[in-house]
Amino acid sequence: MAKAYKKQSLGRGLSALLENQDNDINSAQDSNADKLIGNVIEIPIDQIKTNPFQPRTNFENDKISQLANSIEQLGIIQPITVRKTGFKSFQIIAGERRFRAVSFLKIKSIPAYIRIANDQQSLEMALVENIQRENLDPIEIALCYQRLIDEIMLTQDEMSIRVGKKRSTISNYLRLLKLDPIIQTGIRDGFISMGHGRALVSVEAKEKQLKYYKKILSDSLSVRQTEKLISGNSILTKEIKKIFSTDFYKNDIERLTKKLKVGVKVSLKTKNKGSVLISFNNIEEYKKIIKKLSSDK
Repeated sequence: MAKAYKKQSLGRGLSALLENQDNDINSAQDSNADKLIGNVIEIPIDQIKTNPFQPRTNFENDKISQLANSIEQLGIIQPITVRKTGFKSFQIIAGERRFRAVSFLKIKSIPAYIRIANDQQSLEMALVENIQRENLDPIEIALCYQRLIDEIMLTQDEMSIRVGKKRSTISNYLRLLKLDPIIQTGIRDGFISMGHGRALVSVEAKEKQLKYYKKILSDSLSVRQTEKLISGNSILTKEIKKIFSTDFYKNDIERLTKKLKVGVKVSLKTKNKGSVLISFNNIEEYKKIIKKLSSDK
């Protein structure tokens, strides 16, 4: 069996800089900070804490276990990145999966790049690092983009430069957050794809989104089939609205509104099926409506 991980020669002497509390390095201006920052140093696991700003919310145990097996056989290929938060105290900026895998193996230390960053910089680096990962699900990516907007105050154009993605790509991810939470969960769990989500987001009403979502699952619809289904129903809706605007319905609505002196609407589900909606504000108004409808005059 291979050793727990391959020891790295980098940082052996530099780690001594972290052992003296009187000469602790807490900012880029401190003595020897230039030697410490940007180099790979072995840091004890018990001195490292996870990042409370971590955008990733779904750490799959089986994948952590697979990564741990890889590290046990091949060692850590890429060091994690941490920021210094105090004497012998560090916080993960990037690489929490690697940290969890090493912790699972009960290894005592891990190679790490050291950064000095404030909370906002730490959040931005964690968000950008996660966005660039290939195994982040579409909703997690969308949430990362949204947090960059809400908490870092970045525009979509600025994000495009920071993460190296087209603005249209960023917009497509952000639009997924308009989906019903049940559908967002379906995307995260792999029941439907981002393509399905992009088709569903064109439907404004959440109840209709869920109706289509159930149809996709029950009939195993492809993205293309979903697009056709939604597009076809949109055309039918437009036809119904066109029928609704004809004089026949308009005249009936005007007559009822004039007679009842309340709001009247016609809601059509198909060309020949629908309902008449009559609104009232109190029980007295309701009784007057019923009386007028019952009258022959």
